[in-house]
Amino acid sequence: MVRDLAQLPKAHLHLHLEGAMRPSTLADLAAAAGVAVPPVRGYTSFGEFGLQYRAASALIVTEDDLRRVVREVVDDAADDGAVWVEPHFYPPRYVGELGTADEVLEIVLDEGRRAADRRGIGCGWIVSALRDFDPAQAMELAKLAARYADSGVVSFGLAADEALFPPEPFAEAFGIARDAGLISAPHAGELAGPASVYGALDALGARRICHGVRAIEDPALVERLATEEVVLDICPTSNVMLAVVPSFEEHPLVRLLDAGVRCTLNGDDPLLFGPGLLGEYELARTTMGLSDERLAQLARSSLVGSGAPPEFVDDGVERIEEWLTSAP
Repeated sequence: MVRDLAQLPKAHLHLHLEGAMRPSTLADLAAAAGVAVPPVRGYTSFGEFGLQYRAASALIVTEDDLRRVVREVVDDAADDGAVWVEPHFYPPRYVGELGTADEVLEIVLDEGRRAADRRGIGCGWIVSALRDFDPAQAMELAKLAARYADSGVVSFGLAADEALFPPEPFAEAFGIARDAGLISAPHAGELAGPASVYGALDALGARRICHGVRAIEDPALVERLATEEVVLDICPTSNVMLAVVPSFEEHPLVRLLDAGVRCTLNGDDPLLFGPGLLGEYELARTTMGLSDERLAQLARSSLVGSGAPPEFVDDGVERIEEWLTSAP
């Protein structure tokens, strides 16, 4: 007998809204558009993966479509045992068709709040800039995020290929976000090595790093992450499927935990990678050999590192301890 991981309270902090769309929803949207369902497997590079992500995203064309995806992402998180979900969202994708950037953001904030209230969980948002666009756009997105810092936006992120676009040009945008009280949560240490993690820390003031697994290549950096209590939002299946690491057995998660680094488990883009939040916890248990104590540690870090209100975090941490002390 083992403890039920669906009953372990946890936060889902590293998932991209469109990349968390249900395959059945993608099929419905493709049928409505009269086109074939875009492929979501078979990519052989990050560039091909990005093209598939954009093809799926392009099928979200109405406010109802967008609300449906938000609602289902929150539902799926709740079904996986999440008590808090914090998706990445890039508003410019829908500007024009669905209104201004403020209006687009208000749609996801409203639907996320409604869906979370209905399921009895919490929902916050990461407004995410893309590093393959001009840093001036990131500045505008940081100002947008700051305007909604008390209305559901809790973090500011930076996605796309860090190997081609380093973090330093985005320092001013992240300064705006941090001044508004938002968590700095950029991608780093995935497609590029330790230098990108150092840049995220020094230029962007990162308190959470999406991925960060290649920090393991630099022992001094690992020590710094542990000392400064920076959280790594890790996605094992994504790392394996994009060849960031060779296999689950060789994934550095256990070594990072052993070194005292705070880590969380996440699905990244379940539409394209497969497992959701619960699936990643199950893989960590069965394939990576993590004990219930370690899984509870990951869940605890996910809540403490989230943008959830303090009382929400305290309640979740208490329930994690109850789960851990319960009989299997």
